[in-house]
Amino acid sequence: MILKNDMSAEYLKSLTPEQRKKLCSEIRQLLVKTVTVNGGHLASNLGTVELTVAMHTVFDSPKDKFVFDVGHQSYTHKIITGRAGKMNTLRCEGGISGFPKAEESEHDAFIGGHSSISISAALGIAEAMRSDGDDHSVVAVIGDGALTGGEAYEGLNNAGKSRCNLIVVLNDNEMSISKNTGALALYLAQIRSTRKYYSTKNSVKNVLDKTPIIGKGIGKAVKGTKQLLKYAIYHSNLFEDLGFKYLGPIDGHNLDELTEALMVAKMMQRPCLVHIYTKKGKGYAPAEDNSGEYHGLPPKKDDDNNCKGECFTDAFGKALLTFADNDNSIYAVTAAMKYGTGLQHFYKAFPERFFDVGIAEQHAVTFSAGLASQGKLPVFAVYSSFLQRSYDQLIHDCAIEKRHIVLGIDRAGFVGEDGETHHGLFDVAMLTTVPGVTVYSPSDTAELSQCLEQALYKDKGIVAVRYPRGCELYRSGTKAYSDFRHVSNKSRKLIFTYGRISAYAYTIHGVDVLQAIKIFPIADEMIDICLAYDEIYAFEEGEREGGIAQKLCTALALAGYKGRFTITAVDGFVRHADVATQLHNAMLDADGMRKITGE
Repeated sequence: MILKNDMSAEYLKSLTPEQRKKLCSEIRQLLVKTVTVNGGHLASNLGTVELTVAMHTVFDSPKDKFVFDVGHQSYTHKIITGRAGKMNTLRCEGGISGFPKAEESEHDAFIGGHSSISISAALGIAEAMRSDGDDHSVVAVIGDGALTGGEAYEGLNNAGKSRCNLIVVLNDNEMSISKNTGALALYLAQIRSTRKYYSTKNSVKNVLDKTPIIGKGIGKAVKGTKQLLKYAIYHSNLFEDLGFKYLGPIDGHNLDELTEALMVAKMMQRPCLVHIYTKKGKGYAPAEDNSGEYHGLPPKKDDDNNCKGECFTDAFGKALLTFADNDNSIYAVTAAMKYGTGLQHFYKAFPERFFDVGIAEQHAVTFSAGLASQGKLPVFAVYSSFLQRSYDQLIHDCAIEKRHIVLGIDRAGFVGEDGETHHGLFDVAMLTTVPGVTVYSPSDTAELSQCLEQALYKDKGIVAVRYPRGCELYRSGTKAYSDFRHVSNKSRKLIFTYGRISAYAYTIHGVDVLQAIKIFPIADEMIDICLAYDEIYAFEEGEREGGIAQKLCTALALAGYKGRFTITAVDGFVRHADVATQLHNAMLDADGMRKITGE
């Protein structure tokens, strides 16, 4: 057994090439064992084992810095840098994170979680190091899926003209979470098809270098025509045009080739892009055959819980499909999350009305506004955490001219093991600052369908329907739509809440419950109801500052309310754990509500 619990980069460097290849196999076994139990990102990590081993062979972390885009593919990096013995705690409360975190290890140079940021972060690190006279390298690892995000090109454009020791590794597996689409995917396929040019060029150079006397002279002549030859074969290379030295494409599972390419890139001491091609799920047949399904796995305990309620994501997809079946003006938009947002059935039924724009939330919002300007009904399905990227577009491109777009905001509230970077805790505070916005937050899937119908056909402007990850906790039994539900037990105490945690509120005896469904704008009738109570306890699965509870408190104060108003909501960032633990720690479950209300 080569893999050790106290694995280190120094130990890795002491191994022979053959031992490192065996280590790759052992790491894959550990990855499968860990992720199939704890949950997490399996396919992407299996695809980058050789790359990560090669990086730690060539470079000297933490003096050389590694920045992993998204960071979901960093498990091998964690294993090599002293965390192999802690992999059983991956994504568990108090355990190691599923993403790079600087507070977790000095080897984690920059936080992971969101897409397309690695080149920008790596360039900033590299410029700071250069300014300090530090000539160590900074390596950014980015997938072809993340390269569809606009910030990646902003980083490339800025980095190409720098003088830093910056290396960008493009991990090209022809797939992000959903199959890559658009011109970039076609462009990378074109580059892959020209690999013969690069191998031929290198072979010719090697032969000429070994030819006595005339070889080097001919080599100089060939070098002078290289650019012409390159243009003739594939009409230039985008990365070289941006100022990078380009190496590749290289087999991302050939450890010897990878190590050699990274050594060359390191010696160049200039911005360099190493293009590798890999297979997601490499070495584990189920993940190789269906890398999309094995992109992210839930913890095994979730399967054992046998969740009985309907999944919110599935319910959204089915409801939208039903409406679209009777309305040709409905268009579905996603940012590389066709399966994650439940739109796969819409895509199969109405491919001409389905648009996967890549990892480009800003573009998705403005694109939707363009559709709306021509009388279409666009529905942009997006994770709450990723919607944050499109705030400017929501204001400028949609709200000012009152474009009617519907936001299907998935993963609202706590998301569990993915942690701080993926919780949907800020969308309410963000959206409700935009004039003319309407926000719904159903508590079950029946309400979700009703809210979607309201968003499509009753409201105007930006309309958001937000719903959590996973299954409904209960079924309200409500048949007709209403903006709110008020359940009176003739108490002087009132619980105000919304969303899935409403299920807990209805279990608290001795208090009345006001559940908002259309949470913003706040209905005047809800304010009137609240004024009749001596004590109001607001529970909100979202950020306290700017949340609905604060807005309700302000409205009541303006209306002359003299009673007690208590807010229980989220303050700050919440670490990874399961959702039940996160709700309990925030006192947003039934136990917390009982303690706070005194019931």
